Amino acid sequence: MKHLKWTLALAASLIGGAASAEISDNVVRVGVLNDISGIFQDTNGMGSVEAARMAAEDFNGGGKGIKVEIVYADHQNKADVGSAIARKWLDVEGVDAIVDVPNSAVGLSINTLLRGSRMTFLASSTASSDLTGKACSPNTIQWVNDTWATGNATAAAMMSRGGKDWYFLTVDFALGKGIEAEAQKYIEGHGGKVLGSSKHPLGTSDFASYLLQAQGSKAQVIGLANAGGDTINAVKQAAEFGIQQGGQRLVAFLLFINDVHGMGIKVAQGLQLMEAFYWDMNDDTRAFAKRFAARPGMNGKMPSGNQAGVYASTLAYLNAVAATGSDNARDAVPEMKKFKGKDKLFGDTTIRQDGRVVHPMYLFEVKKLEESKYPYDYYKLVSTIPADQAFRPLAEGGCELVK
Repeated sequence: MKHLKWTLALAASLIGGAASAEISDNVVRVGVLNDISGIFQDTNGMGSVEAARMAAEDFNGGGKGIKVEIVYADHQNKADVGSAIARKWLDVEGVDAIVDVPNSAVGLSINTLLRGSRMTFLASSTASSDLTGKACSPNTIQWVNDTWATGNATAAAMMSRGGKDWYFLTVDFALGKGIEAEAQKYIEGHGGKVLGSSKHPLGTSDFASYLLQAQGSKAQVIGLANAGGDTINAVKQAAEFGIQQGGQRLVAFLLFINDVHGMGIKVAQGLQLMEAFYWDMNDDTRAFAKRFAARPGMNGKMPSGNQAGVYASTLAYLNAVAATGSDNARDAVPEMKKFKGKDKLFGDTTIRQDGRVVHPMYLFEVKKLEESKYPYDYYKLVSTIPADQAFRPLAEGGCELVK
């Protein structure tokens, strides 16, 4: 399989005791599965692979001489390709956990494939909230973000600042539709109105007709329910149309620091966005970001929230393996769900029965050009959504694991 690439990240010395017999082939293999060549390559891509390697290095055998290998592959944003890789990893290659997986269609197919298997699914970049709802699995932990949080928390934050009338530009697949549906439910349930919506294909280069419809709607807020290159193109073209200068506010539901860097702060200034992680929040996030930026191939880039999620979830999984002496999901996942405390990158964190990792979310505004003082100094904090409000209430998800 030509798109399957292998790399050995860290093999901690076995001095100090052999790994437990419960660890398959005496090595824990974590497979980073993402988009290495397409629209998510900057927010995930090889940066996620480096983040997983950093987690393996920091784990350092877990005090038990446990060996760790990081492998990776490109799912090309195709559910069949992602499933084929996951199946080979499961049946042939002895991979114990899959991490990352941007693209909800790919993530949902892998969630189904791994249910009841020995593999753990660390869905740190899969946005579908079904992963902790009707499709919840005892094998799956979902970090960083999801469509419920993105839709509800963003809509709530914007409405609290006067944004009552909305128009959506929505990517025509599971991610976009999920975000729009959640946001619309919140908006209409809290006295707002959705004046219209334009659906566009994944990988759209020309947003002119969609933006003209949004502009013509006179909506106070234009919500971009898309991601990656689609969001970047929409924001760039909105700047050309002078949409924000005309008084309409642009909010991106799923945008990352790499995207802002890619489009340039001059284009992005004034844009509102919801993030779970910002590299410049505190001393811990800055220390992680500085190390990440110095990694091979990163060339000074700051980590995205998704890349931070790969690090945090990989390390949490490895710690669970060390605690249980097993890399089997039936042992590692329940151990992960015991966690309640402070995560260095995501703050106050709990892992629930449904597999949802809850932590605060933040509404940021992209700074004006003159306000940015150094590279990647792009965000100013507008509001913090506490962990207990940022994600769907446990009882509302319909997850069969919730007792």
